[in-house]
Amino acid sequence: MDERTTRLVAECRRQEESCLYTSTELYIWLREARLIRRIFVVAPVILGALATWSVLDQPEWVLLQWLTATFALLAGIFPAVFEALKLDTQIDEIARQAVSFKNLQDRFRQAATVTALARFEDFQAEFRTLMDRMDEARATSITPPERCFEAARRKIDAGHYEFDADNAATQTERP
Repeated sequence: MDERTTRLVAECRRQEESCLYTSTELYIWLREARLIRRIFVVAPVILGALATWSVLDQPEWVLLQWLTATFALLAGIFPAVFEALKLDTQIDEIARQAVSFKNLQDRFRQAATVTALARFEDFQAEFRTLMDRMDEARATSITPPERCFEAARRKIDAGHYEFDADNAATQTERP
């Protein structure tokens, strides 16, 4: 391989790693967002049920009357907050971005391992196309919370995204 190809392979690997981190943190954020959505859907039902529980509405239990009123208030507020935060829209956007970066990760890996073996001009053209797609993905990208990046780093460092097929020793043991 000539030096230009070697350097472009290295850049493909950097972009592949960047996409790995970005897609992983987006998938972690997506799981959190889906959990929050479930809470916002289920909580009003539970709070509404508690607010209508007749045992809580005894005149001598003033504290429980306040608790009942609080449950009723929260049961009414939860749907409004869910709608105001546009959580469904946010979940859809996170999912689209996660898939986009995961696909780009695979394409950069393929470019580094397969397309790099072709003529340099073909490899460079494929790289430019992928970078255009990367620019599009980054332009619409939303920013995950820092805790999602830290969780992604821990998962990646722990080897959760290493493939047996990439291990040379494993390849020689299998047919």
